[in-house]
Amino acid sequence: MELISIVIRTLDEGRYLDELLSSAFNQKLDPGMQLEVVIIDSGSTDDTLSIAERHGCRITHIDKSEFTFGRSLNRGSEYANGDVLIYVSGHCIPEGQYWLANLVAPVVDGRATYVYGRQIGCETTKYSENKLFGKYFPGESKIPQADIFCNNANAAILRDVWEEYRFDEEVTGLEDMELGRRLLDDGCLIAYTADAMVYHIHDESWIQTKRRYEREAIALQKIMPDVHVSFLDMLRYLVVSVAADFSSALAEKCFLRESVDIVKFRIAQYWGAYRGNHEHRQLSRKRKENYYYPNKVIKEHHR
Repeated sequence: MELISIVIRTLDEGRYLDELLSSAFNQKLDPGMQLEVVIIDSGSTDDTLSIAERHGCRITHIDKSEFTFGRSLNRGSEYANGDVLIYVSGHCIPEGQYWLANLVAPVVDGRATYVYGRQIGCETTKYSENKLFGKYFPGESKIPQADIFCNNANAAILRDVWEEYRFDEEVTGLEDMELGRRLLDDGCLIAYTADAMVYHIHDESWIQTKRRYEREAIALQKIMPDVHVSFLDMLRYLVVSVAADFSSALAEKCFLRESVDIVKFRIAQYWGAYRGNHEHRQLSRKRKENYYYPNKVIKEHHR
């Protein structure tokens, strides 16, 4: 009997968690497979934990002062019992009843060491972010792929591989790509499967979007230290991306509705990336909280 553990990091994820868990426990698995769901929570004050309890999840906790993305996944993985570990974001909703079977297949049958699945937006997803989903999560699978890109919002890894490599607990983001780099360096295989799809819902303010790209750019300095973004690079990327999005929006007859948000999103993306690429100081606890808990910081600011 093979046990699959879904590990979900949560902090006030009540809005989508019920739908996520309902879909997870409704998956069609191969005979001989069983499922458990592990919640690693960092201080939810909404109904996240009551929803998890209602679905029979196993729940563990990590203090906000200790939280990093990698440490949280490591703690959740330690708490899990599964032979295969699944990572899914608390604001993702799997599509269909074969999402899980399709996601685990490449690692179970030995075609890959680490696999990630497709992500798409929903009706509230910002136009430019939908374009990014289409770029990084296309409709064709790559098993295996040649580069280190992967994403833990929808991913699977064998437990013994995670135990050997574990996630870096110090990076401010992109802990998936950091692990992917080490795996590829050691000759392991990363795969992308378009057949395991989730709706990834980012209900973020522009400040939150900017901070997301900023902390990811800080992490990228460690993963790919040769990547440098100058101010002119940032402006060039911004102009080219906005122009491409404008062209697509015109073709899709939604330019008037989407044009302002296109500009706002791309500014948040590239200004955040530029700032993060030029951040070299040791991050203070307050600065880390800005990255990990942007909702909390914004609420305190308004108070």
